Amino acid sequence: MIQNLVFDLGGVIITLDFEQAVRRFYDMGVENIRTYLDPFAQSGIFGDLESGKISAEEFREKLSALAGCDITPADCLYAWKGFVQSVPRCNLDTLVALRQKGYRLILLSNTNPYMMSWAMSTEFSGDGHALSDYFDACYLSYQCGLMKPDPAIFQLMLEKEQIKPQETLFLDDGRRNVEVAASLGIQTYQPREGEDWTEKLHLLLE
Repeated sequence: MIQNLVFDLGGVIITLDFEQAVRRFYDMGVENIRTYLDPFAQSGIFGDLESGKISAEEFREKLSALAGCDITPADCLYAWKGFVQSVPRCNLDTLVALRQKGYRLILLSNTNPYMMSWAMSTEFSGDGHALSDYFDACYLSYQCGLMKPDPAIFQLMLEKEQIKPQETLFLDDGRRNVEVAASLGIQTYQPREGEDWTEKLHLLLE
């Protein structure tokens, strides 16, 4: 029986606009931005930020060098938030309902300090709630020093939470992430980007 629900952030809890993020970084002067950004995993300094190898300030400095001009922390936040298309109310309402039913909710996301400065603030929900208000625990790549699809980040979560893979359902729109989770015995569901997964999840849990 499923007791634990693990959610990805981008493409599941929030809908994404990859091209908007690309445009914002490009307009800041990072002309080769597509060599770094990907809908599922970043590379170069972007990947270093999300894996915790460099700090937010180190990223800002390196991004300024790439762009050939001084990039501010506010500029960085604006560009990273380009990934956010919307925060569907039905998704948040579903998270609240699932917790009320007794499920343990866990966030497992490849993300960075800039995105989390917004998501972990009361601006996230649109009505005064932070992302963390909807979860019992959050495992963020830059804090863990690990990124999906590395099996180690899944194992870290399982060990820290003291939960069993077979009692855990993982939702992620990334095929490789889902495959790795399944290889560890975790049950999985891969919604399509932008799909309303709420009804199907209820069916899976019945």
